[in-house]
Amino acid sequence: MNPIRTLIMGAAGRDFHNFNVFFRGNKDYKVVAFTAAQIPNIDGRKYPAVLAGELYPEGIPIYDESELVRLIKDENIEQVIFAYSDIPHEVVMHKASLVNATGADFRLMGVNTTQVKSTKPVVSICAVRTGCGKSQTTRRVSQILIEMGYKVAAIRHPMPYGDLAKQAVQRFATYADLDKHECTIEEREEYEPHLDNGVIVYAGVDYEAILRQAEQEVDIILWDGGNNDFPFYVPDLQIVVPDPLRPGHELTYYPGETNARLADVFVINKVDTADYANVLKVRENLYSVNPNAIVIEAASPLFVDDPEAIRGKRVLVIEDGPTLTHGGMTYGAGWVAARRFGAAEIVDPRPFAVGTIKETYEKYPGTGPILPAMGYGKQMMKDLEKTIDRADVDIIVSGTPIDITRVVKVKKPMQRVRYELQEIGVPTLSDILHKKFAK
Repeated sequence: MNPIRTLIMGAAGRDFHNFNVFFRGNKDYKVVAFTAAQIPNIDGRKYPAVLAGELYPEGIPIYDESELVRLIKDENIEQVIFAYSDIPHEVVMHKASLVNATGADFRLMGVNTTQVKSTKPVVSICAVRTGCGKSQTTRRVSQILIEMGYKVAAIRHPMPYGDLAKQAVQRFATYADLDKHECTIEEREEYEPHLDNGVIVYAGVDYEAILRQAEQEVDIILWDGGNNDFPFYVPDLQIVVPDPLRPGHELTYYPGETNARLADVFVINKVDTADYANVLKVRENLYSVNPNAIVIEAASPLFVDDPEAIRGKRVLVIEDGPTLTHGGMTYGAGWVAARRFGAAEIVDPRPFAVGTIKETYEKYPGTGPILPAMGYGKQMMKDLEKTIDRADVDIIVSGTPIDITRVVKVKKPMQRVRYELQEIGVPTLSDILHKKFAK
């Protein structure tokens, strides 16, 4: 039989992983192309031959998803793999209908064909949407495991936006490693908080190779999931974070609902800022699909160095970019802090936006009057810097997880918002982790 001609729809993450663990070296399939969505500037490249394996000596081309129908027809595609995340169920089925109508099969790959087994215990932290508060949950878990005497590595969901061959396996132990690998703002937002806590971070493209290297130096692997994807590794404990600010999304997004059904533990974060009726609605929805999971409620208290510096001022709020764009949130920790600490006005940055930042607002018109810290490459970082500089405000309130001044010059006064997970009641994450992994 001839190999099944396959196309993988992705966003430079799950698509490459599915290829590596299932299709690479598999003579039953011929992956003709990848398509790219969600992330700017990843189409028009190739998945390199050095990663694609001996069946693909020329590598595999990556096209914009807008070319999907043409590719199916011109390349006689028989099967399309959907391999990216944080998508409404309805949109997934629209894409399935388009593929089916064009003549190809549509496939969603599950855990049995895509998860890699580790030789070390794995704790996974995932979410049902981008921006649920997963990062502070991950930091809390890592701190508990370190206090228990374990050496921990966080393996972060992929964000390979540069040279894929060079990024096959990346290890970050210091800030200098971030500079060496020319990390984007989006990568720094995920890596820096771990480094600040003394946790080694791995990321890249080839996640089995990444896992095997990490296993050599740590006791426990922490899967730091992103974009509401499900884990690349077989977890020994699965922690999933829903969002009471977006009740119902735990059942209406792909593959967020998959995570909800797989969870051992739910951490319902943001109960200090959410309407408690929505907290109860989320609990009911989670129980309907996974009644055996443990539920923990938690808050994310906010801190700034000088609250009085915000009071009465005209403020520009900067937030984590992906949370606002494909995460669909209209505000974040920076906006909450500006309101809580008495800002006279939160100034709309859109009139000051330039270049790729202006394009971001046009692509995601639902983004509210706050500035997403977009930084997928040097040009976008320059445009972010210009937008901040142009804004007619008294002070910047930055709700991103990093010190943004490390990557862009900020000439105006700035207050950085910090937030950590604070569990409410029992059991706590510490109780659960000690019961599971106590020495």
